[in-house]
Amino acid sequence: MAVGLLDYEVADLCLGKPPLRPLSASATITDALSALKTSDDGFLSVWKCGQFSSENSGECLCVGKVCMVDVVCYLCKPENLPSPSSAMDSPVSVLLSEVPGRVRHVEPHLSLLEAIDLILQGAQNLVVPIKSNSRKTQQKSSINPTSHYGREFCWLTQEDIVRFLLSSIGLFSSIPALSISTLGLISTNFSSVGSHSPASLAMGVVSDSLADQTAVAVLDDDGVLIGEISPFSLACCDESITAAFMTLSVGDLMAFTCCGGPPEEIVRIVKTRLKEMNLEGMLEEFSASSGIPPTSSSSSSDDESSSRNTSLPRPERYGRSCSYSAMVMRRAEAIVCHQGSSLAAVMVQTIAHRVNYVWVIDEDRSLVGIVTFANMLRVFYEHLQSMA
Repeated sequence: MAVGLLDYEVADLCLGKPPLRPLSASATITDALSALKTSDDGFLSVWKCGQFSSENSGECLCVGKVCMVDVVCYLCKPENLPSPSSAMDSPVSVLLSEVPGRVRHVEPHLSLLEAIDLILQGAQNLVVPIKSNSRKTQQKSSINPTSHYGREFCWLTQEDIVRFLLSSIGLFSSIPALSISTLGLISTNFSSVGSHSPASLAMGVVSDSLADQTAVAVLDDDGVLIGEISPFSLACCDESITAAFMTLSVGDLMAFTCCGGPPEEIVRIVKTRLKEMNLEGMLEEFSASSGIPPTSSSSSSDDESSSRNTSLPRPERYGRSCSYSAMVMRRAEAIVCHQGSSLAAVMVQTIAHRVNYVWVIDEDRSLVGIVTFANMLRVFYEHLQSMA
């Protein structure tokens, strides 16, 4: 019976979770990028710690999280375009969401039902202290990059809770077999852009999708879903993706990020457009990362005109080093289901592809809506609450 799940606490879900590597809120965006490039996770936890002394235990608090999309959105702000290198010296705290409660500290004894309730209220990550040998942890705290004055923490995400519920799916009677349409899980509240739209104009909806833990659907002229722009597809990119956002169409940006870095001809297209836009600072940064000198002014107008109207070829691998799981996530192809798909099937899709959502399409691939982890968790929460 599902009622047995009411006895579980968040500590039970934390078993085997790795400790969070702290990034100070006073660190620079450059520091954050360096950490992102060596992290298996697409997000970094940002911390503020009190002054440690004999009278003060040095309380540490996770104040938010950042990812590559946060960096890209910040560098694409008009005031940062002339000098990206100067913007990179800003404290990472400028990237943090102003919406309170996205990251919440909780105690290990918090019940599973209470954890789901917090997520439905807007929490995205639940920070949980890891129980450990305090003396041993304190002895190693000076050399342990995951220690916060002798304490270690992990965090639980929506994915962790959905995975846990999926492992106990047989306890929920007939609910998992019902269709997502029958359960009312399909939402029409999502962001979309046309494939021919300038990627720079999509920055607002990309930022919104990050806040919602979803993605931006990319549609063709007939409203057919042909891909997406998501935090996952950008997770293995470096800061040079900012130049691609400023110069390419949405469709070409998908090609740029799908499987790695673009061939030399695409790099030259980006550089030509940066030069036309007088973004010399960004051109210099992009040239340094791509290893190709800036485009000369001798390029013919015919070549430049052609570059504006030609879809970009499929790119090669580039950017930061990623784990296998991160590379699996990195794609522009959208994960889809149909209105008649069962809840259990959609849960398996999300967990298998490491995404927080699945797009719902018709037989002709026209976009109907989206099913998110939050939608799924609400169904389980209501069922468990009725048993409490």
